[in-house]
Amino acid sequence: LGNLASVEDLFLDANQLSGTIPSELGNLTRLRELSLRVNQLTGTIPPELGNMASLARLNLFSNELSGTIPSELGNLARLFRLHLNENE
Repeated sequence: LGNLASVEDLFLDANQLSGTIPSELGNLTRLRELSLRVNQLTGTIPPELGNMASLARLNLFSNELSGTIPSELGNLARLFRLHLNENE
């Protein structure tokens, strides 16, 4: 997925995805919205997501994510919607 440089919106909601969020998603610098809600994703939020300069909406709620919110998400100047509820 990290090689899809032209993708602007990526919705993978409610697909029973498991495992960790790939750090390669941080390569999608044109992405405006990333929605991975209602899956079984585990681990932490990759700090590389802070590289997605165009990201305005990040939906990661209703997974099994744990840990702290990476400070790198503070680099997302266009981010106005962040949903992280219903995680570990």
